[in-house]
Amino acid sequence: MSRAFVSDSDGQFEEEEVPEIRNPLPPGAKNYMTPAGAQKLKEELKDLNENQRPSIVDEISRLSGGVSNPERNAILVQRRKVRELDRRIAYLSELVRMLEVVDLRNQDPTRVAFGARVTVEQDNSRKSYQIVGVEESDPSRGLVSWVSPIAKSLMTKHVGDSFLLKLPTGDSKITILEIEYP
Repeated sequence: MSRAFVSDSDGQFEEEEVPEIRNPLPPGAKNYMTPAGAQKLKEELKDLNENQRPSIVDEISRLSGGVSNPERNAILVQRRKVRELDRRIAYLSELVRMLEVVDLRNQDPTRVAFGARVTVEQDNSRKSYQIVGVEESDPSRGLVSWVSPIAKSLMTKHVGDSFLLKLPTGDSKITILEIEYP
């Protein structure tokens, strides 16, 4: 059971720990990203460091002038926000440190590699996937991480190649129809 923001016997408040964000990359792997994804990552990190965190720290300073319990509780809430931001900043900083931007213009247009948008026939329907970095992925929009099973199975394939993808929900027959690098 969490003991967040509860009073202990001497009237002091405990603050719950904010767990570290686990790096989703395989050990020793580079953080491959498209140029657009890398720019977005760096912009988010800059915004957290230069705008969001300082704003919350200023709010804590403003609230620290009061001593009432409502203000004290508000301070604890703001401190938790700072810890959460610090956790996200540490995570993004690690991803930036490992960053390797892939120039999609240098990819072989005849085979699937990082950054490719691949149109496939999958189980009698047409689907499109783009292989992107872990922080860029959004499967609902067809953006799949290069470490995902579908991306791994597509890598190095050519137009016309067919294969069977084994998934927990069952096997899926895939034929590559088109490869492009946006």
